[in-house]
Parts: sequence; C-alpha cells; structure tokens
Amino acid sequence: MNLGLKKDEVKLVPYNENWKSAFLIVKKELIECVKLQGSQIEHIGSTSIEGIQAKPIIDILIGVKNLNLLDKAFFSNLRKAGFYRLQVQRPNEIVCAKFTDESFETKTHFLHIVELNKEKWNQMLFFRDYLNANEEVKNQYQALKNDFFSTNLNGINAYTEFKEQFIQSIFSKMEE
Repeated sequence: MNLGLKKDEVKLVPYNENWKSAFLIVKKELIECVKLQGSQIEHIGSTSIEGIQAKPIIDILIGVKNLNLLDKAFFSNLRKAGFYRLQVQRPNEIVCAKFTDESFETKTHFLHIVELNKEKWNQMLFFRDYLNANEEVKNQYQALKNDFFSTNLNGINAYTEFKEQFIQSIFSKMEE
C-alpha cells in the first residue's frame, strides 16, 4: 500500500482494505503520544468509505473539548507522532499532516482537529456513515470524483470545491 500525495496533487487509487489498519496504527500512536482517548479519534474521508476510490491519504478526525485551549505541548506531542500543523485556515478546524520524510513534500495523513460532538465533528462522521450505509449515494460520490478528471480543473482546491455541493447535500440530510 502506497500512501501519499505531493503538494496540490490529485489522484485516486482503488479502495485498499489496508487503509483501516494504517488508520489503527496511527490511532494507537496518537493515544500514546497525545494522551487522547480512542473515542476522540475517528477514521474519515474516502479511505474510510468501503469500496470507493480515494486519494491515497488517511484522513483522521480528532475531537477536542475546545480548539482555543490547545497549547504548545499538544502540538509538540503531535510532532512526536509525526504530525505538523499546516497553515490551512478553516473555520472551527485545525489541520495537521504527516509526511513520508523530512523533505515535507509528500503527505500521507491528515488530522482534522475539531471540537468534539460539535457541528463539524457530527457532519464528518455523518458523511462517512451515510455513504457506507447507502450504496447508491456512495456510487454517486465515486462518479462525481471521477468526473473531476474530465474537467480542465486541477489542484486540490479545485477538487475540493468540485465536490462541495455534493458534500453539503449529504450534511443537509442530518436534519431530516
């Protein structure tokens, strides 16, 4: 199993059963290094959705009590587990990444740190669970992701924006 994408690279690879064990290895490291509880760490993103193609990066959701109370020690402990805070600015979320080596060119994992049991936490878990429970919707998402490559768009921001309407449509089902 080869994990990793270079900056702004977008590619999809076939579903790999080993993504689950790759997540569990990192979850264990995070529990040990950062002193998180297992219930604060979830596998999300397309690598957590059974059977669909995904970017070869493991996305991990971490829930904390309050983002504003995270201190230098927290991020220092994340570095012990190989994660570095990125300059990505997202509302109510801190993003960190793990890389293949010290060149910091190829990312293999993303951490999405959000407040536990708040809106963003609930949305990300709902999306994963909804797609895993609905084969037709999962296939629609797979087709949408593949459609990106038939456009003249490129780069991770364009890819993310291309999928955004679909993702928001799934989030809206939480209220149903």
